[in-house]
Amino acid sequence: MNQTSEILRAVPGMQRTPTPKLELFRLRGFLDADECERLMQMIDANRQPSTQSDDNGDPTYRTSETCYFGSGDAFIAEVDRKLHDLLGIPEGFSEPLQGQRYEVGQEFKNHTDYFEPGGADLQKRNQTAGQRTWTAMVYLNAPEAGGATRFKAIKKTVVPERGALLAWNNLKPDGSPNFSTLHHGMKVRAGTKYVITKWFTERPWPRSA
Repeated sequence: MNQTSEILRAVPGMQRTPTPKLELFRLRGFLDADECERLMQMIDANRQPSTQSDDNGDPTYRTSETCYFGSGDAFIAEVDRKLHDLLGIPEGFSEPLQGQRYEVGQEFKNHTDYFEPGGADLQKRNQTAGQRTWTAMVYLNAPEAGGATRFKAIKKTVVPERGALLAWNNLKPDGSPNFSTLHHGMKVRAGTKYVITKWFTERPWPRSA
């Protein structure tokens, strides 16, 4: 069990999914309603079509929109700091915070957050920040229907709840990618879904990139 896992286990109210296949945690109320609302407004104002690493040629694979938050915003810096503090990972060891927006019918099909060994994206990343380690995702709202996160290997479906955080380790104890983290951002059936996502990294992220 790594240091982040130990830290998360000690957080009051933290729930750990009882499975040996992956380290998956959930914490209600990580962000309050005002913080969530402010982030949703920022996502609406700066969204663009989402991209994917190692493109598989399926145009319906990831159909959400993404907001790349500005690095100079004090509010975003505070949210970023809260995530680093929660997981006990030094600031700098992460990609810039992102937001995602899903309208009715949009989804992110089964995928993992780590970069595929041997893939072009990991080859480029190995020159800088390296592999992704932990993922932290916060639901900013609950759509009227759909939009759950489904972890296929453990048959667990997490229903969006405003302010609730999910965190999971993308790697096995030996540092290799954990395929059991495969998950599906399921289609929104009614309403709109908003999340923020933070990917932590093996080495410091190059801030000039």
